[in-house]
Amino acid sequence: MDVTHEASNLPMFSWPGSTRPSTRSFVRNSILARISLQDLAALREFLEPIVLTERMVLHEPKKSLDHVYFIEGGLVSLRIVAAGSILETAVIGYQGAVGASSLLGGHLPTHQSVVIFPGSAHRIHVEDLRHLMNDRAGIREHLSRYVQALTLHCAQTGLCGVRHNREKRLACWICLASDAIDAHVLPITHDYLSSVLGLRRAGVTETLIRFEEQGLIHKMRGVLRVDEDRCLEQKACSCYKLISGAYAACEPETAAAETVL
Repeated sequence: MDVTHEASNLPMFSWPGSTRPSTRSFVRNSILARISLQDLAALREFLEPIVLTERMVLHEPKKSLDHVYFIEGGLVSLRIVAAGSILETAVIGYQGAVGASSLLGGHLPTHQSVVIFPGSAHRIHVEDLRHLMNDRAGIREHLSRYVQALTLHCAQTGLCGVRHNREKRLACWICLASDAIDAHVLPITHDYLSSVLGLRRAGVTETLIRFEEQGLIHKMRGVLRVDEDRCLEQKACSCYKLISGAYAACEPETAAAETVL
């Protein structure tokens, strides 16, 4: 069953306080914003806008893909679910595309993809995207760059879970999530952080209280606001710089130069 039956021609979701410049009139997704206008025009014919609601399951593990989702706003959790436990391996926001890894790898997805912050996306049928990638090297190249960064993200998350302490891991997750939605306000609970990071809830609460006392964040019911992002980045483990650097490297030097000009 298609769990994304809410698809319709709805307006794109916008996070308040976003500073991300719009490089195309109808897209906010970084991958779509970087490809050539010719490739984007070819894609546009097949893209379908969709609203992402909280807890919507976009992909289930070991099932064939129907669509790839270019995220415009909101946040998607990429996770492994086994024996009633959850291990989150990455979060995907406006920088990424849910389902692209399996399309390029040619195998069934092993992860579940679940919307944790509501938002919006452009989705495309897998076969349509596959044909476009075969015909247009630019589309394949940009998707491949992103998948390489996402692969590093997933691998680094696994290492982080066994190597780094609670404070560093929490700071890293908050910074990555904030980057992924391009906003400082995260609708997240202590229970969720405890679940996906495999930490005791009491420990999560204790650490967040300490962050608040240091003026790094402000906690409200069901919401966390980042007040000092640079200082919080310094609290994060080295994984944060490695992962954020990998996504930054997706942008070709020529595109970066055009942005500066």
